[in-house]
Amino acid sequence: MRERARDKGRLEDIIEYSENVTKFISGHTFETFVADKRTYYSVMKNVEVVGEAAYMLSKAFKKIHPETPWKTVQGMRHVLVHDYANVVTETLYDTAVNGIPELREQVEKYLAETDWEAWASAPDDFEESVDESMAKIVRGMKAKGYAVDDIAEITGLAEEEILEL
Repeated sequence: MRERARDKGRLEDIIEYSENVTKFISGHTFETFVADKRTYYSVMKNVEVVGEAAYMLSKAFKKIHPETPWKTVQGMRHVLVHDYANVVTETLYDTAVNGIPELREQVEKYLAETDWEAWASAPDDFEESVDESMAKIVRGMKAKGYAVDDIAEITGLAEEEILEL
């Protein structure tokens, strides 16, 4: 289970790394973006972090904010991490120029409108489950001797979930 109490910090991470993307891409055309490897990989890494922060949000938070394309944001992160050799440069550029500013605007709104104390203490009204890819990662970390609290910090899962895997 993703912890509601961490949602605010994850949204703040989305803002921070989105701002980085906007700064890095500023003044670049598609051609100069592709030619400048430092900018290209800086943008790529920051878009990846935005996707990871979105991935780690509680399912409850994402469920009540369906206007944000969470699966698309998370999917971009998965491509950048796991299928990096097949990144479509035009898609990355479009994401940096158009998608990231729109996402940042939505997240800023969520941060301003949410009563975070109430949010963190409210019970979820539906069951969350650990997806199989995350379960595999956790099992691997446990097999390598990682402490449960370290796994919780890295994955965002609750200790009870980790112990069940």
